[in-house]
Amino acid sequence: MPEKDWAHFSLYERVRQAVLALPAYFTTETTIAGISATDIFTLSAALGAAIEDQVVRTLNHMRPIWDPDGKYNLYHFQRQGQTFPDVLLRKRENGEEILMGIELKGWYLLAKEGEPSYRFCVTEEACGIQDLIVVVPWALLNVLSGSPVVFTPYVEGAKYAAAYRNYHWQHVRDAKSNSEIERPKGVKPYPRKSDKISDKPLSDSGGNFGRFARTGIMDSYLKEAKDTRISGIAARDWVAFFKRFAQ
Repeated sequence: MPEKDWAHFSLYERVRQAVLALPAYFTTETTIAGISATDIFTLSAALGAAIEDQVVRTLNHMRPIWDPDGKYNLYHFQRQGQTFPDVLLRKRENGEEILMGIELKGWYLLAKEGEPSYRFCVTEEACGIQDLIVVVPWALLNVLSGSPVVFTPYVEGAKYAAAYRNYHWQHVRDAKSNSEIERPKGVKPYPRKSDKISDKPLSDSGGNFGRFARTGIMDSYLKEAKDTRISGIAARDWVAFFKRFAQ
């Protein structure tokens, strides 16, 4: 979290509030029908990117929440590809003045894995103190059909998340292999696409480094998210049901 004397601290707090209020404002033109129950797990790959785009569009429509006084009329949320973070709050005129970033990930709540599967490997120095990681869970309104709806997001400081991930890798998990991490040098917030910004473990035979949801940092949130009721049934029970018949 940035210091309270930061010039844009109030904006930072209102953006966090807007992110948490997303479920009430999220809109989409996407509608799904005719999907087989045994194909339910394929929705994540098919719709994930579209959901993330629509979240960014919704945040821009929520300007009255994060910019009630019109102080930031020249700024907007813009998605960028293939680099960190996924979304920037930047100036419209030249795009060079950046106020904060959001690493945005959609999580299909009925995914077979039962947890967000994305990898977060960005080094701590690439994260601005005001940058956020936001995970937005979603599902179809009628489970197998209807428009996507989103639920309460997970929100954490990106810099803290990167530091915690490394701490967990080196000091918390019970590993017998080398736990050292190679960190890139000369990294600054809002890197270019060509910059090397990922931390790399010296030993990771299982390919688990960066599996953020497995560090334990999201455990309380994940438990509540899996209790989310969709058509009257908890998400965890839908997943168990579909996994049984998908086999």
